[in-house]
This record gives sequence, structure tokens and C-alpha cells, in this order.
Amino acid sequence: MDKEVDYSLCWLEYSKIDDEPYREKLSKVVKNIIAVGQDKFTQTAVEELKTAVTSLVGFEPEVSKEALCGDNPISGIIVGNVTDALIMKYISDDEIQKLDEEGYVIKSVKENPGLVVIGSKNGHGLVYGAFSFIKHIQLKRDVEEVHIIDNPKCKLRLLNHWDNMDGTVERGYAGRSIFFCDNKVTNSLGRIKDYARLLSSIGINGVVINNVNVNKNAIWLITPKYLGDLAKLADVFRQYGIKIYLSINFASPIYIGKLKTADPLDEDVIKWWKETAKTIYEYIPDFGGFLVKADSEFNPGPYKFGRDHADGANMLAEALAPYGGIVIWRCFVYNCTQDWRDTKTDRAKAAYDIFKPLDGKFAENVVLQVKYGPMDFQVREPVSPLFGGLERTNQLIELQITQEYTGQQIDLCYLATMWKEVLEFDTYAKGPESKVKYVVDGTLFNNKYSGFAGVSNVGSDKNWTGHWLAQANLYAFGMLAWDHSFTPEEIAREWCVRALTNDPFAVETIVSMLMRSWRVYEKYTAPLGIGWMVTPHTHYGPSVDGYEYSKWGTYHRADTKAIGIDRSVKSGTGFAGQYHRENAAMFESMETCPEELLLFFHRVPYDYVLKSGETLIQHIYNTHFEGAEEAEKLKEDWVKIKDYIRKDIYEDVLERFNRQIENAKEWRDVVNSYFYRKTGIPDKYGRKIY
Repeated sequence: MDKEVDYSLCWLEYSKIDDEPYREKLSKVVKNIIAVGQDKFTQTAVEELKTAVTSLVGFEPEVSKEALCGDNPISGIIVGNVTDALIMKYISDDEIQKLDEEGYVIKSVKENPGLVVIGSKNGHGLVYGAFSFIKHIQLKRDVEEVHIIDNPKCKLRLLNHWDNMDGTVERGYAGRSIFFCDNKVTNSLGRIKDYARLLSSIGINGVVINNVNVNKNAIWLITPKYLGDLAKLADVFRQYGIKIYLSINFASPIYIGKLKTADPLDEDVIKWWKETAKTIYEYIPDFGGFLVKADSEFNPGPYKFGRDHADGANMLAEALAPYGGIVIWRCFVYNCTQDWRDTKTDRAKAAYDIFKPLDGKFAENVVLQVKYGPMDFQVREPVSPLFGGLERTNQLIELQITQEYTGQQIDLCYLATMWKEVLEFDTYAKGPESKVKYVVDGTLFNNKYSGFAGVSNVGSDKNWTGHWLAQANLYAFGMLAWDHSFTPEEIAREWCVRALTNDPFAVETIVSMLMRSWRVYEKYTAPLGIGWMVTPHTHYGPSVDGYEYSKWGTYHRADTKAIGIDRSVKSGTGFAGQYHRENAAMFESMETCPEELLLFFHRVPYDYVLKSGETLIQHIYNTHFEGAEEAEKLKEDWVKIKDYIRKDIYEDVLERFNRQIENAKEWRDVVNSYFYRKTGIPDKYGRKIY
């Protein structure tokens, strides 16, 4: 799929500014773009500014290398490195000192009205600065008083694509892969460039382009068979400050190298990986590194050879270290052979039990990638105890942008509200204010590498994300990875104005819908943190007992008297004890446990009275009725703004809301009927339960 295909450019699909006074004021600034330097990043920044100005203002700016007219600079935008003499004329040493390697400064020059300077220490920051100024214009902010110094809070801001080489996308809900088709790497570089533009505009600096479950042809991506084509992708991403990474199969020395073992301490295996790394960097000099899923869900790993995860990760890290590459090692590792009658084995404990003893044993270019919760991207989970538990190890927080368990880009579910709660969770690792956000930005434990990894929700669909409004999740991920101080509401509003409409009524309506949507979805699906009541394999729609007797450890253990998992130290699996003292005590007791996680940590009788005054069973009934009603309200709100939304977008989203309403009703009826039949306790309000 390439440029001739009519696909959306999301928040970079610039519409002419309809505010004439603002446009006229802006025209004085943007009529000229002065490029200081001819490197690829300066050219990219200038190209993006030129494209945006042409569409937003209605004329094509003059682009030149010359900034002087007589003794005075002309009006316009000067773009360049802060070490250049011209840039230094307008940016102080103090401002330069405040810049990190990827940061930028945007500054209107008061002594020279109509002049704006965009500067950075390196090219990556210059591209980010150009996109930031474009956003400034889109949001109609004052260009005569602009003064921005901005640095990313996190070093690593990565997207994980679960794309397969046959073109399918595991847990993908937006069409087929944009990277692969028919076991080949795409040559449709137009769409790849537009994707790089979208990601760079929200500060993403790395993409893992293939599925973490590496098999079949994908095993060979690290060989010359595919590296030439991958180098072409890397060339496109590079000009936008983005590195490419590859997921690998740990047993590649056996599959590719024909060795008898993949033991990470075997000399031949070590040599094979070093030679492989050398070859990769010959094709892609700025290759980011490897993402590894090992010893999990049947993927091979060091356990098979009697070694631990530090042994495996460090061996790969040694191979990449000479080139500046990193190993990203996933902590999604657990025993998947549990018997449902075993009430002491607990999948939630696995990651901490495995990786906590290895804290401090990983090489400095190894980063552990930790899912935000201990299970698997459920609509409500506690924060993983590894955040705060790992004090001497680099770590990334793994978030799932693709909506595997949260509506699959059919149901509206704005995930920034969930992510923000996770980031604000206090681990107490170093006392109060040891929040997750300070773990993942590296400041709490002074990590060399840290940040965010998001499982992408992008595919070949016209709108990239299946549901037009699901673009907001991709946008929000990038914004929070760049700066976790943003609020979900301000991100939603910013995205809406840039991507959909700037009508005040429509904007406020959409922002309200987005902000409510996660809680609406939670209400009509699984209650109080229990999770997993989904249809097996597809994970969309209700099946209360679908995973109840599986080997995956995904139980709710509902019977006629109670529901929930006892994860207390006193009488349960002991998971609550993996947290630092303050949180361990909070989760240990039913009385102090946050009610939204009550069934995750405790086995609770149906007649237990919640803080609302309602019994547990009545709460289940109430929330499922409310959730279905509120899903209908989302559609009603969308209909109200029909006149402010482009027709094709309006109709596509309306169709999604119709599907969501049916899904919500099914959840309501299946879950309520299940618990009514299980308990024999009727709904006290007499509503229809089958």
C-alpha cells in the first residue's frame, strides 16, 4: 500500500486555518523558512514545516539558506543546530544548557518581531521541534510570544509491532501489516514515511517491526536474506529520528546457524551472535537492538539450557554493545501448565519471583520490559510489583495500545486514563512519591535506559487504527512517553482539535466521551479487577467461564457463595506480599484494598457490603446495567455532533458505536444471568435478567 491509496494522515492531515486574523498574524512569521545547515534532519524539519504551512496558511513559504538582509535578519523561521553562530545569536547559553540530546527550543525573537528560531543540539531534536511548532500553529497558539524549551522525560519511547511476515497482525484490529506481505518486507515506502512522520510528531524514537513470537520466516530477519530490505525501512525512519529494532528467536543459532545448542554460555553460540550482530550493523548502522520473548508461551529461552534470564540477556547484550545496541528482555514469563484445582500457584507472582532475584545482574545495555500489570493487559489490574521492586535494573513499562482486552477498536476505550493511574501509582520503593512514572523515566533509580514500550494498534486500514477515535490512544501513548505530566484530558483535547474538529461544542463532547469510555467499558465487562471473562482465543465478547479451567492460570473461582482470588499473605497465594510494605498492607486486607481491585486480591462473599452500601452481587448487576446504558449514551453524544464531523468519519464511528452497544448488551445479559443463576439472588431493582 503506497501514497496513491487514500489513507488518513490523522493529526497531520492539515486543514486550512479558518481564523482569518490568526492566519494573517501567522503569515508574517511563516512566509520564510531559513535552513541553517544541510544535514538530513534539518532538511526533514524544513520539509515538514513547509508542508504544514502550505496547507494551514494557504501559501507555500520561501525556503532559503540565507538569513540576512543587510544587517538585520528577515522575518521567518530559522531552523538549525544551537552550535551554529546564527542560532546562538538568539538563544542564550542558559537555554542551551537546559537542552538534552533530543530536546529543542522554540523562541520568538522580541528584538526582531516576526522571527522565530527552532534549535536543538542534534537533528532528532530539530525534527521534534518542527513538529512541536506545527502543533502550536494547529492549536492557534500565539506565535509572537512563543518560548518553549522541551526535553523528553524518557530515553526510550518505543512501539512494539506484533506483525507477522505473512501480513497478519497478532492482536491487530486495523487491517494487515504495513511492514510485511507474503513473507516479504514491504517496498511501499510512501506509507512507511507517513507512519514515521506520525510517530516522530509524538516523540517516538524506536519501532520493533515484527512480532515477539518469532517463528517461520521471521527467524531469518536478522540475516542478509532480509537485511537489505530492512535497511531501506531504516533509511526512512532514520530521517525522523527513529531506530528500528527486531524481535528475535532465542534459538536462532540452532535454526539458522545449524548449531546443536543455543546455550548462552556456549562459546560457539556467543561467537555466532557476535557475527550476526556485526552483519546487522553493516546493513543498518544505527540498528536499535533486539526484543526478546524467552521461556514464555512456548518460546525458547535460556531455561532450556539450564541458564537464567540474566545469562541469556547478557550474552546478547555483549554482542550488541560495540555498536551501541540494547537488548530489551520481556518479563512476561510464567508457568503455563497450572491445574485449576491448584489454588496456591499464581501466575501473577511469576514475573517478580523470576526477575527480582536477578536484580543488578543484567548488563548495562539490557532493559527489562515489564507489563504494567502482573497478568496480561486486563481492563483493570494492579500495578506490577516489579516497578519499585527492581532497584538496580533498567526497565521499560509495557502498555498495550492495541485493544486486545479493551474492545478491539470496536468499542471506544480511551486508555490514557488507565495509563495515567498506573503512572501515578506510588511504589514506596524509596518512601512516598516513589511513583511508577519516576521508575520509568529513570530518575528514581538513576537508570541508564528507561521509558515506555507500547504494543501498536496500527494497521493498513485507511484510518490506521480501525476505529477513528482509537487514534487518540496512539497519540496519547506518544505524549505520555515524552512527558508523563500531561493529563489524559489535555491530550484528548489536543488530539481532537488536530485530528477531527475545532468546533468548541464538538471538541468538549468528544473529550467527554473519551474520558468516560474506559470506565464505561469496565462497567459492562469484568467486575472489580477479576478479568478474563472473555471469549477464549478471540478475547472479544463475554464467556464467563471461558478460561476458568484452562492451563493459563486465569481464574475467577466463582461458586454459589463467593468469587475472587485470595492473594493475601495470610491465607492466599502471597502475591500481595511482593509489594513494598505500605502497598502490601493495603492490598492484604479486604477493608483497605481499593474496591476496583477487590476481586483480584480477595475471595469475597456475594453478600459483602461495599462502600456504596450495595452488596457485591448487587454491584455486579448495577454496573452491567449502567455500562450498557452508558454505551448507548456514547452513541447519542456522537449523533449530536454530526454536523461538525467529516461525513465518512462520522458514519464509520457511528457504525462502531452500534456494534459496541450490542456488545455491551451481550456482556450485561451474559454476566448478570451467570451470577443470578449461580447465586439465586435477584436484582433488587427487578430489572430483566435472563
